[in-house]
Amino acid sequence: MDLALKDKIILVTGGDKGIGLGISRVLAKEDALPIIVGRTEKDVLKAVTEIKENGGKTDYVLAELTDPDACKKVVAKVIETHGTIHGLVNNAGVNDGVSLENGNFESFMASINKNLTHYYLMAHFCLKELKKNQGAIVNISSKTAETGQGGTSGYAAANGGRNALTREWAVELLPYKVRVNAIVVAESYTPLYKKWIHTFSNPEEKLNEITARIPLENRMTTPEEIANTAAFLLSSKSSHTTGQLLYVDGGYVHLDRAIKPQGEI
Repeated sequence: MDLALKDKIILVTGGDKGIGLGISRVLAKEDALPIIVGRTEKDVLKAVTEIKENGGKTDYVLAELTDPDACKKVVAKVIETHGTIHGLVNNAGVNDGVSLENGNFESFMASINKNLTHYYLMAHFCLKELKKNQGAIVNISSKTAETGQGGTSGYAAANGGRNALTREWAVELLPYKVRVNAIVVAESYTPLYKKWIHTFSNPEEKLNEITARIPLENRMTTPEEIANTAAFLLSSKSSHTTGQLLYVDGGYVHLDRAIKPQGEI
């Protein structure tokens, strides 16, 4: 399917690794121009080089998105260089383990700032161009807002905020035909996920335990599968879809956990 994304300028925060990189890759394959926003130059340049070597177009802006002024400068730079913005993917964040029992005010607020505040700021600063182009926003969210995980109050609260803002913005931006949707991710084997799984004494056993609970094919969702949905939501092919939380998770959140792993009788 041609998603008609050719030459569309789309910002992808955290677009240099994991799910964000998957989204940048797919957008480039659709002939869009993903603008990778990241904070580590080495990682960003590696992603940019890979995409270009595979025939795609891309650009980047280095920024620490916990700094409100940096968010504003990112958007200004993209408009100065490329003239406009057609889409925004809010993706950057980290499951930082700020718990109720062992956290405190400072760490909780820092988690909100790392995982939610820049979602608002990037959308706010992009809004003029998005309105002009009847563009789209895709917020990447996590199952932690609905299922809980334990030991990650800041991240879970931030994802609850991401889901709420998705619907709030969808309503507010109806008059401008700017669509806003979220993709809720459950289990995807990103570099951050790999780092987390290796905190366990037996990482392989823990990984098998998790994948056994994923109903569809008992496997992780790939970044590319999430990216394909993101590209669709950014495109005119989803022209009457807004305010939706789409679960690209192999049925993890909503299907019965009593389902036996495939192959069992």
